[in-house]
Amino acid sequence: MLNQQSLIAKILQGDNKAFEQLIKQYERLVLHVTGRLIKQEDEVTDVCQEVFIKVYYGLAKFNNRSKLSTWIARIAYLTSINHLRKYKYEHENRIWNNNDDLGNYHFSLDTPETLLIKKDANAYVQHLITQLPVAYRTVLTLYHLEEFSYSEIEEITGMREGTVKNYLFRARKLLKEKLTAYLQNEEGNEKL
Repeated sequence: MLNQQSLIAKILQGDNKAFEQLIKQYERLVLHVTGRLIKQEDEVTDVCQEVFIKVYYGLAKFNNRSKLSTWIARIAYLTSINHLRKYKYEHENRIWNNNDDLGNYHFSLDTPETLLIKKDANAYVQHLITQLPVAYRTVLTLYHLEEFSYSEIEEITGMREGTVKNYLFRARKLLKEKLTAYLQNEEGNEKL
C-alpha cells in the first residue's frame, strides 16, 4: 500500500489504479459519514459518488496539513449536509437551528416495527442512532466508528471541540436512557 503522498502523486499523474485504491481505502469512511446523515439508501450511494468526484477534482488542492482521511471525511460531511439542505429535509436539519431545545429531544414511540427491531440488540442500537439528531449521529459515527479525535471531528464538521464533546455526551445519554428502558422491559418480559 502506498503512503499518502505517493498515492496522491500517482493520482495527480493520472493513475486510475491509484484512485481506485484510494476509493477502496476510504469508501467505508465515506459510507459511514453519509449514511449517518442521509437515511435514503439510493441517495447515500449518489452522495458517496459525488464525494469521490469532489475528492478526485480537489486532490490537487489538498495541502497535507491534515490526514487524508480527515480531509475526505470533511468533504463527505459537507456534501451530505448540502444534500440535506438542497432537498429541504427540515426534520433532519433541525439540529442546525441554534434555537432548538435539544435537551427535550425524544425518540419516537414504539411501533410494531420497532418492537421487532428490538429483538436484536445491535439492530436496536443502530435503529436508535438513526433517530438521533444529525449532529449527534455524526459525532457518534466519527468518534466511535471511525475513531477520529475531537480535534479531527472539529476540522471535519466545523463544530468547536467543546460542542463536539457536548453532542457526544448528549448522544450517549440519550442512547443510555433508551437502552436502560429497553433492558428493563426485556427483564420484565423474561419473568413472565
